[in-house]
Amino acid sequence: MAITAALVKELRERTGSGMMDCKKALMETDGNMEEAIDLMRASGAAKAAKKAGRIASEGLVNVTLSDDKKTAIILEVNSETDFVTKGDAFVGFVSTLGALALKNQPADIETFLTQTLESGETVEKAREDIIAKVGENVSVRRVQTIKTSDGVIGAYKHGERIAVVSVLSGNDADLAKDVAMHIAASKPECISEDQLSDDLLEREKAIFIEQAKESGKPDNIIEKMIVGRMKKFVGEVTLYGQSFVKDPDTTVGALVKANNAAVESFVRFEVGEGIEKKVDNFVEEVMAQAQV
Repeated sequence: MAITAALVKELRERTGSGMMDCKKALMETDGNMEEAIDLMRASGAAKAAKKAGRIASEGLVNVTLSDDKKTAIILEVNSETDFVTKGDAFVGFVSTLGALALKNQPADIETFLTQTLESGETVEKAREDIIAKVGENVSVRRVQTIKTSDGVIGAYKHGERIAVVSVLSGNDADLAKDVAMHIAASKPECISEDQLSDDLLEREKAIFIEQAKESGKPDNIIEKMIVGRMKKFVGEVTLYGQSFVKDPDTTVGALVKANNAAVESFVRFEVGEGIEKKVDNFVEEVMAQAQV
């Protein structure tokens, strides 16, 4: 049976194990999902498989900068509960991964999980070990390498849950950090209007048109309303259009222009974003057990 990327993805999601381990298990079981899970439970991946199905939506984000401030690593590692993230074992694990990622500058998370720590263990094996220590599912969810040759990197962390790396032209490190702080607080979709997709703009416009029609105003007034609302929308979702958090009287776009700079890129990680959290319903649980 052909081992497709979809099969590997499903097994990884069900076991929390690395891509290569999942692919190997599927190859050895001719693509049989349940047999592959059993095989992984019988091997070194057992610790992770035992925690399969548990949603890891808490965790920590980490930013590691090179000495010359030209390379940054942003990383997210998840756990099931906030309690675990405060323990020395988990904090140390995340810090160690940050240092390794800065050294190796992985292209993606799959590559990173196969890389080797100073102990000789792969990141994936170390992840299994930390699961055994803390008793919860742990996921090395994502890692990204950010580099610049002639610009400046700004890094900002808000607590342990939000991390931002910004890249600006020029060499104003304080400005780059201020922009990163703003991004942490305001969560822009992109840098400028030209980076917004046509689909997104058309979708928002269609919504505004329907809302405006309900007002009962004439078409020429509705048209002006739409223009105004679209301008406001673009200002809210683009970095350059947003009011700067430290000085609401100016926009971020005006701020960087006044300092002869430009935002080249940014990355924002927030712990657990995009992960569907399980919500327990105690009443339904009790009723279900009573009907057994």
